[in-house]
Amino acid sequence: MTPPARILALDQLLADRAGAPIRVGMVGAGAAGRAIALQLVGSVPGIRLVAIANRTVANARRAFAEAGDPPVVEVSTGEQLDRAVARGRCVVTADATALTTSNLLQAIIEVTGTVEYAAHVVTTALEQRKHVVLVNAELDATVGPILARRAAEHGVVLTNTDGDEPGVAMTLLRYLRSLGLHPVAAGNLKGLVDHYRTPETQRGFAERYGQNPQKAASFADATKLSMEATILANATGFRVGKRGMYGPSCADVREIATRLPADEMLAGGLVDYALDAAPYTGAFVVVHEPDPRKRRLLSYGKLGDGPFYVFYTPFHLPHLQVASTIARAVLQHDATVRPLDGPVCETVAVAKRDLRAGEQLDGVGGFCAYGLVDNAEAAAAADALPMGVAEGCRLTRDIPRDTSLTYADVELPPDRLIDELRRQQQLVQLSPTPSRES
Repeated sequence: MTPPARILALDQLLADRAGAPIRVGMVGAGAAGRAIALQLVGSVPGIRLVAIANRTVANARRAFAEAGDPPVVEVSTGEQLDRAVARGRCVVTADATALTTSNLLQAIIEVTGTVEYAAHVVTTALEQRKHVVLVNAELDATVGPILARRAAEHGVVLTNTDGDEPGVAMTLLRYLRSLGLHPVAAGNLKGLVDHYRTPETQRGFAERYGQNPQKAASFADATKLSMEATILANATGFRVGKRGMYGPSCADVREIATRLPADEMLAGGLVDYALDAAPYTGAFVVVHEPDPRKRRLLSYGKLGDGPFYVFYTPFHLPHLQVASTIARAVLQHDATVRPLDGPVCETVAVAKRDLRAGEQLDGVGGFCAYGLVDNAEAAAAADALPMGVAEGCRLTRDIPRDTSLTYADVELPPDRLIDELRRQQQLVQLSPTPSRES
């Protein structure tokens, strides 16, 4: 008897799909998108990247050209895309709707790093019953719970990606749970946190690595770190000990076991980060073992004396590991990282400098604000402005540096989908989550 598909290893499942690979489209062709294309075009058995949408089509062409230069045609509709793919061509387009309405694509990778634009792409893809892989912490941290609800209603998977730190941590955490261990904390390894970094201060770094300076600023000013912590909190139910997390400095990640408050880890779990800790990249999970007999065995295994033990993955490689997320979503209907239900944490906007009434906020990684993770209840009680909705908001009063922004401090741009999704998300915890297909 053939074993059920879900207990087969992903490598075998993908090998079995070599003759009929999963057809994937990608929205976004920046540095991250080009890296993903380089890996998925021709390298991964059982998965074929066949379409890239980017508002500047030349960048989509560049992504395919750098990934082996397969035959490419430009299209504008889903029907045109399907005809081209059926003829063995790859496709570029300026209109993401061509991907979301295709009948041949099974999964969409969203990698733009935008919020409003990505919200339109993802909601349409889910309505068209496409699995969606988010390489987009900005969107997931802002409206991940309501998007996960919509995915369940349409019988598809919405997931953040393995390779980004929330996915690395969650994959490790689920593995440890399968061994009978009890995770009580999880998070990132971070080399630098400076809330006042801007696109200008990060320009040299960004140019050296072919990145967008504003994106690079979000890596340094704690916004991306906070959004990733929000995603992990929403997937585990763990909370933060304080706004912005503790982030203890550690020479080695294994020190995090004794640097986080034991009572808070045991009271429901923490998301946090280790600052400047070897191996300097990846993600960690802390487990608790109260049984002295089991602790002796863990000590014999060189994991320390306990009762808290650190497990870690010393790498995170989104452009490589996205393949496993695609396979799990399409072949096993399994999300690598998805919210449990309503939001557990939020990433709130904080003034990066003294701001003046009438200024328009420039969003994630900009000159105006940085993001800090906070527990959802605390953020709601303060009427805090989520960092993911800050872009385009106009200030109605002066705000001193390092002051948390609130909805009362801004005028929202009119008729945004992201604001409607946020309103719907307020109700997520008021009714049970729809059951997912098995």
